[in-house]
Amino acid sequence: MKCAWKDLLSILPAWMRLPVDKVGRESCQEVRLRLGIPPEIVMYGKHVWLDRQVTRDDLNQCINSASRYSPWNSTTAGQGYLTASGGHRIGICGEGIIKNGILTGFREVRSLCIRVARDYPGIAGELSGKMQSVLIIGAPGWGKTTLLRDLIRGLSNLDQHIAVVDERGELFPSGPAFSPGKCSDVLCGCSKREGIEVLLRTMGPDWIAVDEITAGEDCEALLKAAYCGVKLAATAHAGSLDDFKKRPVYRPLVESGLFHHVMVLRQDKSWTLERMGK
Repeated sequence: MKCAWKDLLSILPAWMRLPVDKVGRESCQEVRLRLGIPPEIVMYGKHVWLDRQVTRDDLNQCINSASRYSPWNSTTAGQGYLTASGGHRIGICGEGIIKNGILTGFREVRSLCIRVARDYPGIAGELSGKMQSVLIIGAPGWGKTTLLRDLIRGLSNLDQHIAVVDERGELFPSGPAFSPGKCSDVLCGCSKREGIEVLLRTMGPDWIAVDEITAGEDCEALLKAAYCGVKLAATAHAGSLDDFKKRPVYRPLVESGLFHHVMVLRQDKSWTLERMGK
Protein backbone atom coordinates (compact mmCIF):
# COMPACT_ATOMS: atom_id res chain seq x y z
CA MET A 1 0.00 0.00 0.00
CA LYS A 2 1.23 3.49 -0.87
CA CYS A 3 -0.10 6.87 0.24
CA ALA A 4 1.10 10.48 0.11
CA TRP A 5 0.43 10.62 3.85
CA LYS A 6 2.59 13.65 4.56
CA ASP A 7 0.60 15.60 1.97
CA LEU A 8 -2.59 14.60 3.78
CA LEU A 9 -1.24 15.73 7.14
CA SER A 10 -0.08 19.05 5.68
CA ILE A 11 -3.69 19.90 4.79
CA LEU A 12 -4.81 19.63 8.41
CA PRO A 13 -4.48 22.27 11.14
CA ALA A 14 -1.35 21.67 13.24
CA TRP A 15 -3.28 20.48 16.31
CA MET A 16 -4.92 17.63 14.37
CA ARG A 17 -1.83 16.20 12.70
CA LEU A 18 -0.35 14.12 15.51
CA PRO A 19 -3.61 12.43 16.65
CA VAL A 20 -4.68 11.75 13.04
CA ASP A 21 -1.24 10.33 12.27
CA LYS A 22 -1.29 8.15 15.38
CA VAL A 23 -4.77 6.75 14.79
CA GLY A 24 -5.09 6.62 11.03
CA ARG A 25 -1.73 6.30 9.26
CA GLU A 26 -2.38 2.74 8.05
CA SER A 27 -6.16 2.59 7.76
CA CYS A 28 -7.73 6.05 7.63
CA GLN A 29 -10.24 6.34 4.79
CA GLU A 30 -11.67 9.79 5.55
CA VAL A 31 -11.23 12.71 7.89
CA ARG A 32 -14.55 14.53 8.37
CA LEU A 33 -14.53 18.06 9.79
CA ARG A 34 -17.77 19.75 10.86
CA LEU A 35 -18.01 23.22 12.37
CA GLY A 36 -18.40 23.01 16.16
CA ILE A 37 -18.01 19.20 16.22
CA PRO A 38 -14.87 17.15 17.00
CA PRO A 39 -13.07 15.71 13.93
CA GLU A 40 -14.21 12.25 12.86
CA ILE A 41 -11.62 9.76 11.58
CA VAL A 42 -13.27 7.06 9.48
CA MET A 43 -11.48 3.73 9.17
CA TYR A 44 -12.61 0.30 8.00
CA GLY A 45 -15.63 -0.42 10.18
CA LYS A 46 -14.48 2.03 12.85
CA HIS A 47 -15.02 5.70 13.73
CA VAL A 48 -12.73 7.67 16.06
CA TRP A 49 -13.53 11.15 17.35
CA LEU A 50 -10.90 13.60 18.55
CA ASP A 51 -11.50 15.62 21.70
CA ARG A 52 -11.49 19.19 20.38
CA GLN A 53 -14.09 21.01 18.29
CA VAL A 54 -13.49 22.15 14.73
CA THR A 55 -13.47 25.93 14.27
CA ARG A 56 -14.11 28.09 11.24
CA ASP A 57 -10.37 28.84 11.11
CA ASP A 58 -9.68 25.08 10.96
CA LEU A 59 -11.98 24.67 7.96
CA ASN A 60 -10.50 27.69 6.20
CA GLN A 61 -6.96 26.48 6.81
CA CYS A 62 -7.73 23.09 5.24
CA ILE A 63 -9.24 24.68 2.15
CA ASN A 64 -6.43 27.19 1.76
CA SER A 65 -3.72 24.57 2.26
CA ALA A 66 -5.28 22.22 -0.27
CA SER A 67 -5.83 24.96 -2.89
CA ARG A 68 -2.65 26.97 -2.26
CA TYR A 69 -4.85 29.85 -1.11
CA SER A 70 -6.90 30.04 -4.33
CA PRO A 71 -9.90 27.78 -3.60
CA TRP A 72 -12.52 29.48 -5.73
CA ASN A 73 -10.20 29.66 -8.73
CA SER A 74 -10.25 25.88 -8.87
CA THR A 75 -12.26 24.41 -11.74
CA THR A 76 -13.82 21.86 -9.36
CA ALA A 77 -14.73 24.03 -6.36
CA GLY A 78 -18.04 24.91 -7.97
CA GLN A 79 -18.78 21.19 -8.12
CA GLY A 80 -18.28 20.91 -4.38
CA TYR A 81 -14.76 19.53 -4.03
CA LEU A 82 -11.04 20.25 -4.29
CA THR A 83 -8.20 17.87 -5.11
CA ALA A 84 -5.18 18.37 -2.87
CA SER A 85 -1.56 17.38 -3.39
CA GLY A 86 -1.19 13.60 -3.23
CA GLY A 87 -4.58 13.01 -4.87
CA HIS A 88 -6.61 13.48 -1.68
CA ARG A 89 -10.12 14.80 -2.42
CA ILE A 90 -11.84 17.33 -0.19
CA GLY A 91 -15.63 17.44 -0.38
CA ILE A 92 -17.10 20.81 0.63
CA CYS A 93 -20.48 21.51 2.20
CA GLY A 94 -22.10 24.72 3.51
CA GLU A 95 -23.87 27.78 2.11
CA GLY A 96 -23.41 27.76 -1.64
CA ILE A 97 -23.22 30.63 -4.12
CA ILE A 98 -25.65 30.06 -6.97
CA LYS A 99 -25.43 31.94 -10.27
CA ASN A 100 -27.91 31.22 -13.06
CA GLY A 101 -28.97 28.08 -11.22
CA ILE A 102 -25.40 26.72 -11.00
CA LEU A 103 -23.25 26.26 -7.91
CA THR A 104 -20.13 28.42 -8.39
CA GLY A 105 -18.57 28.45 -4.91
CA PHE A 106 -19.34 28.72 -1.21
CA ARG A 107 -20.20 31.75 0.88
CA GLU A 108 -19.70 29.79 4.09
CA VAL A 109 -18.06 26.39 4.55
CA ARG A 110 -19.48 24.29 7.38
CA SER A 111 -18.06 20.83 6.79
CA LEU A 112 -15.35 19.01 4.86
CA CYS A 113 -14.90 15.36 3.92
CA ILE A 114 -11.22 14.61 3.22
CA ARG A 115 -10.93 11.29 1.38
CA VAL A 116 -7.50 9.69 1.73
CA ALA A 117 -5.97 8.51 -1.56
CA ARG A 118 -4.19 5.17 -1.23
CA ASP A 119 -2.61 2.94 -3.85
CA TYR A 120 -2.67 -0.87 -3.69
CA PRO A 121 -0.39 -2.27 -6.41
CA GLY A 122 -1.60 -5.66 -7.59
CA ILE A 123 -5.23 -5.25 -6.49
CA ALA A 124 -6.43 -5.75 -10.09
CA GLY A 125 -4.80 -9.18 -10.20
CA GLU A 126 -3.52 -10.92 -13.31
CA LEU A 127 -4.39 -9.08 -16.51
CA SER A 128 -4.52 -10.45 -20.02
CA GLY A 129 -2.97 -8.51 -22.87
CA LYS A 130 -6.04 -9.54 -24.87
CA MET A 131 -8.54 -7.97 -22.45
CA GLN A 132 -11.23 -5.91 -24.17
CA SER A 133 -12.78 -2.63 -22.97
CA VAL A 134 -13.60 -2.81 -19.26
CA LEU A 135 -15.89 -0.87 -16.92
CA ILE A 136 -15.50 -0.74 -13.13
CA ILE A 137 -18.69 -0.11 -11.14
CA GLY A 138 -19.34 0.29 -7.44
CA ALA A 139 -20.84 2.60 -4.84
CA PRO A 140 -19.03 5.77 -3.68
CA GLY A 141 -16.04 5.00 -1.50
CA TRP A 142 -15.77 1.36 -2.52
CA GLY A 143 -12.44 1.78 -4.35
CA LYS A 144 -13.26 2.33 -8.03
CA THR A 145 -10.45 4.85 -8.56
CA THR A 146 -7.97 2.62 -6.72
CA LEU A 147 -8.86 -0.39 -8.87
CA LEU A 148 -8.76 1.64 -12.10
CA ARG A 149 -5.32 2.99 -11.17
CA ASP A 150 -3.93 -0.52 -10.80
CA LEU A 151 -5.66 -1.72 -13.95
CA ILE A 152 -4.01 1.13 -15.90
CA ARG A 153 -0.62 0.29 -14.43
CA GLY A 154 -1.01 -3.40 -15.23
CA LEU A 155 -1.98 -2.78 -18.86
CA SER A 156 0.84 -0.27 -19.22
CA ASN A 157 3.39 -2.75 -17.93
CA LEU A 158 2.15 -5.24 -20.55
CA ASP A 159 3.37 -2.75 -23.21
CA GLN A 160 -0.13 -1.47 -23.93
CA HIS A 161 -0.08 2.26 -24.73
CA ILE A 162 -2.71 3.66 -22.38
CA ALA A 163 -3.64 7.35 -22.35
CA VAL A 164 -5.35 8.64 -19.22
CA VAL A 165 -7.68 11.61 -18.77
CA ASP A 166 -7.03 12.42 -15.10
CA GLU A 167 -9.62 15.19 -14.85
CA ARG A 168 -9.14 15.90 -11.12
CA GLY A 169 -5.55 14.77 -10.65
CA GLU A 170 -6.65 11.91 -8.39
CA LEU A 171 -5.54 8.88 -10.40
CA PHE A 172 -1.91 9.90 -10.74
CA PRO A 173 -1.21 13.08 -8.76
CA SER A 174 2.14 14.79 -9.25
CA GLY A 175 4.92 13.29 -7.18
CA PRO A 176 6.36 9.79 -6.78
CA ALA A 177 3.57 8.21 -4.72
CA PHE A 178 1.52 6.52 -7.49
CA SER A 179 3.23 5.09 -10.58
CA PRO A 180 1.18 4.95 -13.82
CA GLY A 181 3.42 2.31 -15.41
CA LYS A 182 5.96 2.49 -18.22
CA CYS A 183 3.61 2.95 -21.19
CA SER A 184 1.09 5.43 -19.75
CA ASP A 185 0.52 9.04 -20.79
CA VAL A 186 -1.49 11.13 -18.33
CA LEU A 187 -3.43 14.29 -19.26
CA CYS A 188 -4.63 16.35 -16.27
CA GLY A 189 -6.86 19.34 -15.73
CA CYS A 190 -9.38 19.05 -18.58
CA SER A 191 -12.79 17.45 -18.99
CA LYS A 192 -13.17 13.87 -20.12
CA ARG A 193 -14.74 14.98 -23.40
CA GLU A 194 -11.94 17.41 -24.23
CA GLY A 195 -9.24 15.07 -22.98
CA ILE A 196 -10.41 12.11 -25.02
CA GLU A 197 -10.43 14.22 -28.20
CA VAL A 198 -6.91 15.49 -27.51
CA LEU A 199 -5.53 12.03 -26.77
CA LEU A 200 -7.08 10.52 -29.89
CA ARG A 201 -5.43 13.21 -32.02
CA THR A 202 -2.04 13.29 -30.39
CA MET A 203 -1.01 10.12 -28.56
CA GLY A 204 -2.04 7.16 -30.72
CA PRO A 205 -3.22 5.09 -27.73
CA ASP A 206 -4.22 1.44 -27.63
CA TRP A 207 -6.36 2.30 -24.60
CA ILE A 208 -7.97 5.39 -23.11
CA ALA A 209 -8.87 5.45 -19.41
CA VAL A 210 -11.18 7.85 -17.54
CA ASP A 211 -12.52 7.98 -14.00
CA GLU A 212 -16.22 8.48 -13.11
CA ILE A 213 -18.56 8.64 -16.10
CA THR A 214 -21.30 11.00 -14.92
CA ALA A 215 -22.79 12.79 -17.95
CA GLY A 216 -24.12 12.21 -21.43
CA GLU A 217 -21.16 14.01 -22.98
CA ASP A 218 -18.81 11.54 -21.24
CA CYS A 219 -20.67 8.66 -22.87
CA GLU A 220 -20.56 10.34 -26.28
CA ALA A 221 -16.80 10.87 -26.04
CA LEU A 222 -16.23 7.24 -25.06
CA LEU A 223 -18.32 6.02 -27.98
CA LYS A 224 -16.32 8.23 -30.35
CA ALA A 225 -13.07 6.75 -29.06
CA ALA A 226 -14.41 3.22 -29.45
CA TYR A 227 -15.43 3.93 -33.05
CA CYS A 228 -11.78 4.93 -33.64
CA GLY A 229 -10.68 1.46 -32.57
CA VAL A 230 -9.43 2.36 -29.09
CA LYS A 231 -10.10 0.12 -26.09
CA LEU A 232 -11.50 1.79 -22.98
CA ALA A 233 -11.21 1.52 -19.21
CA ALA A 234 -13.59 3.58 -17.07
CA THR A 235 -15.49 3.74 -13.80
CA ALA A 236 -19.12 4.58 -12.96
CA HIS A 237 -21.29 4.81 -9.86
CA ALA A 238 -23.65 1.85 -9.55
CA GLY A 239 -24.40 -0.72 -6.91
CA SER A 240 -24.59 -3.60 -9.38
CA LEU A 241 -24.58 -4.34 -13.10
CA ASP A 242 -28.40 -4.33 -13.16
CA ASP A 243 -28.36 -0.93 -11.45
CA PHE A 244 -25.97 0.40 -14.08
CA LYS A 245 -28.16 -0.82 -16.93
CA LYS A 246 -31.22 0.94 -15.51
CA ARG A 247 -29.58 4.40 -15.43
CA PRO A 248 -30.76 6.51 -18.42
CA VAL A 249 -27.43 8.35 -18.74
CA TYR A 250 -25.62 5.05 -19.33
CA ARG A 251 -28.11 3.64 -21.84
CA PRO A 252 -25.96 4.47 -24.92
CA LEU A 253 -23.07 2.49 -23.44
CA VAL A 254 -25.28 -0.51 -22.69
CA GLU A 255 -26.98 -0.50 -26.09
CA SER A 256 -23.71 -0.10 -27.97
CA GLY A 257 -22.09 -3.06 -26.24
CA LEU A 258 -19.00 -0.86 -25.85
CA PHE A 259 -17.73 -2.51 -22.66
CA HIS A 260 -17.04 -6.22 -22.90
CA HIS A 261 -16.07 -6.76 -19.27
CA VAL A 262 -17.41 -5.28 -16.04
CA MET A 263 -15.47 -5.38 -12.78
CA VAL A 264 -18.16 -5.21 -10.06
CA LEU A 265 -16.83 -4.00 -6.72
CA ARG A 266 -18.07 -5.09 -3.32
CA GLN A 267 -17.94 -3.03 -0.14
CA ASP A 268 -15.04 -5.16 1.19
CA LYS A 269 -12.96 -4.04 -1.85
CA SER A 270 -13.12 -7.44 -3.57
CA TRP A 271 -14.50 -7.65 -7.10
CA THR A 272 -15.96 -10.02 -9.65
CA LEU A 273 -15.57 -9.96 -13.43
CA GLU A 274 -18.83 -10.10 -15.41
CA ARG A 275 -19.89 -9.78 -19.03
CA MET A 276 -21.91 -6.71 -19.98
CA GLY A 277 -24.52 -8.13 -22.34
CA LYS A 278 -27.66 -6.04 -23.04
